[in-house]
Amino acid sequence: MDRSRRRFLAAAAGAVLAPQLIGRAEAATVSDPGASAWARVPQIRRRIRPPRFPRRTFPVTDHGAVGDGASMCTDAFKQAIAACTAAGGGRVLVPAGTYLTGAIHLADNVELHLEAGATITFSRNPADYLPVVYTRYEGVELMNYSPFVYAYGRTNVAITGSGTIDGQADATHWWDWSGDPPPAEKPDKNLLATMAEQGVPVAERVFGEGHYLRPNLIQLYRCRNVLIEGVTVKDSPMWNIHPVLCTNVTIREVTVDSPNGPNNDGCDPESCVDVLIERCEFDTGDDCVAIKAGKNADGRRVNAPSENVLVDSCVMRDGNGGVTIGSETTGGVRWVFAWNCTMSSPHLERAIRVKTNPDRGGYVRDVYFKDITVAQAADSVIEVALNYENKDTGPYYPDVGAIDVRRLRAGRAPRAFYLIGNPANPVRGVRVTDSVFEEMTEDDVVRDVTDLVLRDVWINGHRAG
Repeated sequence: MDRSRRRFLAAAAGAVLAPQLIGRAEAATVSDPGASAWARVPQIRRRIRPPRFPRRTFPVTDHGAVGDGASMCTDAFKQAIAACTAAGGGRVLVPAGTYLTGAIHLADNVELHLEAGATITFSRNPADYLPVVYTRYEGVELMNYSPFVYAYGRTNVAITGSGTIDGQADATHWWDWSGDPPPAEKPDKNLLATMAEQGVPVAERVFGEGHYLRPNLIQLYRCRNVLIEGVTVKDSPMWNIHPVLCTNVTIREVTVDSPNGPNNDGCDPESCVDVLIERCEFDTGDDCVAIKAGKNADGRRVNAPSENVLVDSCVMRDGNGGVTIGSETTGGVRWVFAWNCTMSSPHLERAIRVKTNPDRGGYVRDVYFKDITVAQAADSVIEVALNYENKDTGPYYPDVGAIDVRRLRAGRAPRAFYLIGNPANPVRGVRVTDSVFEEMTEDDVVRDVTDLVLRDVWINGHRAG
């Protein structure tokens, strides 16, 4: 097909061929709510303030830690954190060296600080993450293995420095639980989903030993005033950084070096309010940044949204999505802003992605992107799909719309747009302005979308709107 003539031809039979496209003359008269929405960003930014800590230092080596990579240091970390807490807070210092440990549980007013040359390596023995703790697995609450660095209900917690936090997961430790043959997580995932649907209390959803639901590398749960800054994290069993039900979160200048594992998302704020992710670099086995809000029945029970999430000046390399919302959208996601981000890799599938389905429900709206550079993507540059996991119908249609993208520059990808609503529930409102898609090799897909606006958008040298 002559690409100079094709625009927005759907890939599937029966697709709606984008009659919603607005011509230049008509588009010029349409109001621009996206421009005014960005005025919220300074207000949100002023509310997000990193915690401060007393100037007291508690080296883990003073409590028996040995940085030889072989001596177990779990008790030394526990004692150093306890001493810091008893003194009223401060810095738990990890000097240069390699420290092997089980779970680390942070407390109020504690900053875990890794000096240059310091590496915390986590044991590959699941028993070192017991007893079970109150956690969340893919949007569903349960009692499970402890995340490797964990805090619950704490105020003023931080992980800082220039060292490395290494989950040591690989094809024969943790990652092998994600597939077949057994031991595998699928039976436990199904059991947990059934428990949630039946309303089993969280305290009775006990997994851990004898079960195969992988823990996160870093999970801060129901915490307030959170800072993660400067560190490198790598090779988590699954999601690397996972704040849940937190308020006032800063994640700054963090490197996520975890491109190989299954579900190795970079940073997944879930049901959080006032989050700043800035100047971070992501190289992941799944989504780089994924904003979530609980899943299905359990998400409706908790009913907590993610709101006021800022993603500023980040670099996304490998991953399923650069900035993603979902698929756990049940509690709702609103007021997300991402700007000045660079996304490029032959293995980065999508740059901007919203994914959900009629089991998830919830809403995704008031989502804004600007000044995004995508040198290369392996699938679609922008994807909004309400049929995640090939589910088109169900009892809880998601409400998705008010998505605004401006000043995006894309180099090479199969397609600019993949926009799929549900036949009974369209995507309501996607606006793209002042954007260029240079080398798109396949037809775009637009189905069950209303109020799609393209203004000053160029695809393969031809104006699309």
